[in-house]
Amino acid sequence: MSGPIGMFDSGFGGLTVARAMIDLLPSEDLVYIGDTGRYPYGSKPLDDVRGFATEITRSLVDDYGAKAIVVACNTATAAGLDEVRAAIDVPVIDVITPGVKALVATTTTGRVGVIGTVGTVSSGAYPHAIAETGVPVSLTSAACPGFVEFVERGKTTGDEVTVLAERLLAPLVAADVDALLLGCTHYPFLARTIGEVMGHGVTLVSSADETAFAVRRRLGEAGLLREDDRQGAHRFASSGDIDVFRELGGRLLGPELDHTEPWPSTSG
Repeated sequence: MSGPIGMFDSGFGGLTVARAMIDLLPSEDLVYIGDTGRYPYGSKPLDDVRGFATEITRSLVDDYGAKAIVVACNTATAAGLDEVRAAIDVPVIDVITPGVKALVATTTTGRVGVIGTVGTVSSGAYPHAIAETGVPVSLTSAACPGFVEFVERGKTTGDEVTVLAERLLAPLVAADVDALLLGCTHYPFLARTIGEVMGHGVTLVSSADETAFAVRRRLGEAGLLREDDRQGAHRFASSGDIDVFRELGGRLLGPELDHTEPWPSTSG
């Protein structure tokens, strides 16, 4: 089925999902919009984030011909998934549901944790999603303001990051969780530091791979999955500085991100 998979995030975090999708679905075309002109989403009112998400989703469908949408942003998922689905007539896949399913399947003690932005944690989206699984687990959640900003600056290790992580992750350490869901697509870039702070007994769960599997399954069910041997084309757009996005995004994603175009398109 022709047409790209459209995906978006407030900035660079969704590139973790894009990487997983490029690896799992190499024949699929992909369009990624990083809304770096308005990031971070996590500290903004959820009504504003809802509006951003709907605007970008409509653009991906109307301007790029997307056959499916991946909301590669936990905050946008928590704020406006229902509105996004109501705005368009193509499949919409979020990052919260796949991550939660992986989290409850990973734990052996039943003590699990979720970290995310202030907006995601305050929305209650994760407790709701976990309750819907029916798996009896004890959840500890923590907001991690500052993590996204470090990633957006390309600073993913070092003393500054470690000190912040030790302070923010203290409630999870105290709760003795054995599985921790990185409830923001930026956080896998900080996995080394987070893992060191949490300790070897804690399994870190990223929603990126699980989301890619969910996309493949959903496209297959809808008859939209490409199954040929072609090499997919990948387009990356940014609402902010496109040169910065290309440089940092290329370091985070890989060689596929060698060009960035402006969004909204300057050609109208």
